[in-house]
Amino acid sequence: MLPSQLSSGDAIADRRVDYARMLAEAGDLPAAAELVEQALELVPSWAAGWFQLGEYREKNGILGGAVAAYRQVLSLDAEDAFGARLKLALLGAADVPDQPPSRYVESLFDAYAERFDEALVEKLEYSVPGKLADMVVGLGPFELAVDLGCGTGLFGAEIRAVTKRLEGFDLSANMLAKAEQKKIYDHLAQADLSLSEAESGLFDEELPRHRADLVSATDVVMYLGSLETLFPLVRDLLVPGGHFAFSFEEATGDQGFELRESLRYAHSEAYVRELLALHGLETTSVMRTDIRLDRGEPVHGILFLSRKSLPERTLLRFDEPAAVGR
Repeated sequence: MLPSQLSSGDAIADRRVDYARMLAEAGDLPAAAELVEQALELVPSWAAGWFQLGEYREKNGILGGAVAAYRQVLSLDAEDAFGARLKLALLGAADVPDQPPSRYVESLFDAYAERFDEALVEKLEYSVPGKLADMVVGLGPFELAVDLGCGTGLFGAEIRAVTKRLEGFDLSANMLAKAEQKKIYDHLAQADLSLSEAESGLFDEELPRHRADLVSATDVVMYLGSLETLFPLVRDLLVPGGHFAFSFEEATGDQGFELRESLRYAHSEAYVRELLALHGLETTSVMRTDIRLDRGEPVHGILFLSRKSLPERTLLRFDEPAAVGR
């Protein structure tokens, strides 16, 4: 979370919460929660404080108190930069939202940008960019590739050599700034994949529809939930015959998608295949693999490569035998 969100503006309240974190790390969650409660008596409108209190209560098994704290967060922050709606859904106090709050995803990656590469690749053994690149580089060279949720440019770096023009889009301005430093992309801009085509930020007079022969989305789908907006965007980005390469965490059940304790979404293969077919995308290659580590355990996922169908050719029909002698 951003420093501006974490600070209460009251030095005494901030010190109490800092001490509460030390107690929580030492395993004394009741004392940690009590200190946060004291801090909130000084600054009752501090959304970050209420969220922290919710987490301590949740970890301590005081679920009713956690629900009350998360609801207080929502009453103070309508944009839900902390993901309180997702927490409530996991606690059974709200329906699982079709999409996570955009402000939550943006805040998460804005705060994560500075240490993203080191944390994800070195500590969490994140390997999707290289594996997905291995699936697509042989299909190049590409005239124009669009990297959705480009982050700091991990996948862009893998395909730059086989791409004439490379565009990157991300919800997080801080991630885009890190990508800009690498000098990989020809165009970088903010975009929200949970919105319609007109609102997404992917299209304008200089960014026409049907311009890309490759669209990628590495570690993006798990921050979307429902994919009802993503696939139309991909379809409208691709030229006929263009490729869509993406990854997702595999759901354990048969439902389309599920929310996990990590606050990421997992999707079923059947759901993804159904949406691909609905939007004219043919599956060409699939790889099951470990995406990353989460709390020391491997996260299982699927890498998909698909291709936008070519338009059907008009066939000439000759219903009558040709006349002879004319």
